[in-house]
Amino acid sequence: MTHTPPPPGTIQVWSDLLCPFATVALHRLRAARDRLGVDVQLDHHVFALELFDGPHPRRGTDTEAVGLGQVEPGAELRVWTAADDLYPHTVLLAAEAVLAAKEQGLAASEALDGGLRRAFWTQSRSISHRAVILDVAGRAGLDVPALADALDDGRHRRRLFDDHAVAETDAIAGSPTFVLPDGSAVTNPGIDVHWQGEWAVGFPVVDRSDPVEVADLVRRAAA
Repeated sequence: MTHTPPPPGTIQVWSDLLCPFATVALHRLRAARDRLGVDVQLDHHVFALELFDGPHPRRGTDTEAVGLGQVEPGAELRVWTAADDLYPHTVLLAAEAVLAAKEQGLAASEALDGGLRRAFWTQSRSISHRAVILDVAGRAGLDVPALADALDDGRHRRRLFDDHAVAETDAIAGSPTFVLPDGSAVTNPGIDVHWQGEWAVGFPVVDRSDPVEVADLVRRAAA
């Protein structure tokens, strides 16, 4: 399977909710969009890391939060502070909810994605739980009964696994990947890292952090 480029004025976002690199890039993208005053929509797709690597380990997100939080404080990345047994090792239902929210428009889907990221990364909420997802949706201004209906009958679940089929073909290199209207794709713009020690045991060291690269994506999509 292959992905279809988005229409002008839209950026496809392929990401995982528990990917801190995606959370930083999206924070920078929204800030650039506001600063430039352009009308660029985000069309969220799922790059489900757990379908490649298995359940999300807490030690992975904790170490990445510390490493990336230093270069982009505005993203408000925090280590997990709630009880260990509440940690969301899977976020497939939350990712499905972001897709289902497109029934209410791309802006609604973007608002839910952002709300879920804040709930996990800043507030240590278990976004794997249906009640938490719907509470976040309500706080983000979505029609909660409509979203609950879409989740409960599973009509968008196939789209999640269709996204995974695209990712498996290497058409999407990783989380986050941004696809522009001209068909070009950029993965993890503006950040280069290396690991000190093994992943989830050591910690990431940011070698380069350049928010300008993310702003350039917004300009190109708007043009």
